[in-house]
Amino acid sequence: MPDPASFSFTVNSRLEGRHGRTGVIRTPHGDIQTPAFTPVGTKATVKAVLPEAMKELGAQAVLANAYHLYLQPGPDIVDEAGGLGKFMNWAGPTFTDSGGFQVMSLGVGFKKVLAMEAVGVRSDDVIAKGKERLAVVDDDGVTFRSHLDGSKHRFTPEVSMSIQHRLGADVMFAFDELTTLLNTRAYQEKSLQRTHEWAQRCIDAHERLTAERAHRPYQALFAVIQGAQYEDLRRKACRDLEAMRGAGGTGFDGYGIGGALEKHNLGTIVGWCCDELPEDKPRHLLGISEPEDIFVAVENGADTFDCVNPSRVARNAALYVAEGRFNINTSRFRRDFTPIDETCDCYTCAHYTRAYIHHLFKAKEMLASTLCTIHNERFTVRLVDDIRASIDDGRFDEFKAEFFGRWRGRLRQE
Repeated sequence: MPDPASFSFTVNSRLEGRHGRTGVIRTPHGDIQTPAFTPVGTKATVKAVLPEAMKELGAQAVLANAYHLYLQPGPDIVDEAGGLGKFMNWAGPTFTDSGGFQVMSLGVGFKKVLAMEAVGVRSDDVIAKGKERLAVVDDDGVTFRSHLDGSKHRFTPEVSMSIQHRLGADVMFAFDELTTLLNTRAYQEKSLQRTHEWAQRCIDAHERLTAERAHRPYQALFAVIQGAQYEDLRRKACRDLEAMRGAGGTGFDGYGIGGALEKHNLGTIVGWCCDELPEDKPRHLLGISEPEDIFVAVENGADTFDCVNPSRVARNAALYVAEGRFNINTSRFRRDFTPIDETCDCYTCAHYTRAYIHHLFKAKEMLASTLCTIHNERFTVRLVDDIRASIDDGRFDEFKAEFFGRWRGRLRQE
């Protein structure tokens, strides 16, 4: 039987009067110093970047997507390879999400992100303009069509657990229904109950699969907290999931804070959840966005979080520096022979100029995405490393003020 004790969490230091803290998550494939940014490698790769490069730039763990790996190459192949880490030549800790976001996006047609504001008519038949509904949710699970070939598939909590166990990540997430901010309050309540019932089925399946797969290291299971922008629903979800146990007495190893939320309420919602969640379990915030959101997430209690933004915007020529984000493919960089950031210690800044990277984008060379992704991922990893050090040193507020004294978000293009 895999040993659940091989996964643990220890708190090191705390932000006085707030939920923010530093700590260590111990997994069978190594430790994660928290707070930690987890780069997203959706299909068992952070797009355009070698796993070895991700290690060199300081990433502690990577997160892959159960939905995408289920469709291609299939969880049986990943399992036969020895699990996600061995399959992608990543020696450190790994996470897999349950596929809940993809099911929602297939159902409502939002391909990449949910708007982080509740603007529009409340409706339980939400669908993006010009899109076709590719997923239908019922109380037992979700029926969907593949975005690759249109083939029909069925996810239930048990199926999601089976897929994630075969993928072999150190941390898995329970299968949940993700709603949008445009859903009505009544539907949010119904969906929360459905997610609660699915969580129970997930933890029961997790116990069974853990016993069956004694030849593999222990995999931690995190519950997912939904409830949109409603305080009472968020708090109820936390209390219910914390009390939940499998048939064999197993509780969740940690908690994912998920769901659609308004950007300006990010800290408030994370804080509600951390008011209710146990202190000795890690908290993962699913899918945040820009660097300024990281401070809000950490200060209010998130221990780990994932984000596709650093790599996604890099592939579209957007780069992070201390003052904000700018586009390298504008004409003013054509003869700029300085690094992206003179203060950055990444491989790209050590070896390449803005002019060269500008040229790569104009020439539509793939190397452009590689070099820019390395820089943006390193920027984000280093920022979180510095936040963690500032908490340990008792100077978080000073560091935060210094950061925002320089940061202006999207820089004006000249």
